[in-house]
Amino acid sequence: MSAAPPRGGYLRQAWLVIVLALVYGGGLAAVQTTLSGKIAENKKAETYDVIPDLVPGGDKARTEELLVQGADGRDVRVYKVFAADGSHRGWVLPGAGQGFADRIDLLVGLSADGSTITGLYVLAQKETPGLGDYITGEEFRRRFRGRPAGEPLVVVKSDPQAENEIRALSGATISSESVATIVNAALANLMGAIGAEAQGRRDSPPVVQESAQQTAPR
Repeated sequence: MSAAPPRGGYLRQAWLVIVLALVYGGGLAAVQTTLSGKIAENKKAETYDVIPDLVPGGDKARTEELLVQGADGRDVRVYKVFAADGSHRGWVLPGAGQGFADRIDLLVGLSADGSTITGLYVLAQKETPGLGDYITGEEFRRRFRGRPAGEPLVVVKSDPQAENEIRALSGATISSESVATIVNAALANLMGAIGAEAQGRRDSPPVVQESAQQTAPR
């Protein structure tokens, strides 16, 4: 009958496992911190690149970033878009929420008075390939253009009969509804702040800070 290993051996092994776990966890945290910063930079650059598509006539080099307070009490960075001649053309608002498979991050373009959706762009998604991931395509995104921003969007499976209706992607109704839900939530949260800014009421509570005019990332 073999002798039992000394208790000290178990303790040394346990400490070794703990030390390795701490080192591994610290390394993962460092990598995550580095990657998260890079991901944020890439998203910001991508946001500026698509501004002319989200707001017709918009010039990314003339875009201002504003830090506004949403209806939920949280600060949100939005983009006030100007044309090359300095005229105000519209807004770009961020939105995020749960899709069918994972989180969806998107951008919503608005007219200068905030009344009309002028564009939609999906920054990140992990929807089902060949079905839900078609939310990134132009054919789906253009269905949002010209829709009123003042009433909730509704996804339908047939041809839209009302201005606020969006036809769902075939075979991807949940993904389509998720996008509409995210857009509705972003508009509901930020329209008060956007409306105040559009009318020049700088002292309105929703607008808590305005940044200096930003230079678009190169």
